[in-house]
Amino acid sequence: MTAPIRSYVLRQSRTTPAQRRALTELFPKYGIDYSERVIDSRAIFGRAAPLVVEIGSGMGETTLEIARAQPATDFIAIEVHGPGVGSLLKQIDAARLTNLRVIRHDAVEVLQQMIPDRSLAGLHLFFPDPWPKKRHHKRRLVQPPFVALAARKLAPGAYLHVATDWPEYADQIDEVFTSNSCFEKRAPRSRPVTKFEKRGLGLGHPVRDLLFLRRQE
Repeated sequence: MTAPIRSYVLRQSRTTPAQRRALTELFPKYGIDYSERVIDSRAIFGRAAPLVVEIGSGMGETTLEIARAQPATDFIAIEVHGPGVGSLLKQIDAARLTNLRVIRHDAVEVLQQMIPDRSLAGLHLFFPDPWPKKRHHKRRLVQPPFVALAARKLAPGAYLHVATDWPEYADQIDEVFTSNSCFEKRAPRSRPVTKFEKRGLGLGHPVRDLLFLRRQE
């Protein structure tokens, strides 16, 4: 069987002692282990509430800010890089947030195996790797199979919010979503500025937000 094409590369970033402690001590409290079983968000968060998944939460500052501003919504952040996971765990604990959990695993596999169909109120995808070289475009996350997967996991009327600072990738994202009859394009909603975005803006990179709603069936 051919191995799946990953949309990320595990970087050898330095994990600080504090991040390592968080991975060891705080993940059991705020993390969710990857499993091939569907999760029950009501059991995880202890309530029935809208559920939003963020793919690629980075170091977690923006993820935390959004979750703190929306206490009536539950959030699951998916990130593969240890330093980012450790950083976000520390922030959740410091803020004493009860509506944010973290999964350290490949996002596509998490969506396929752990997230129930038609269960999500939203999906966030802020600044996915653009894989700028043409020969690497196949590694981009937003392709027709991902759009079909998102359509399965989002509830009717739910949203998917994407942001990128790579214009050609933004055009591709726009094209693959608008060509799928399950989605309709809407004006993007506001969101906090990420640390990655601030660096890009300082370099003159144009940032584009795109918002798509899952059509009612």
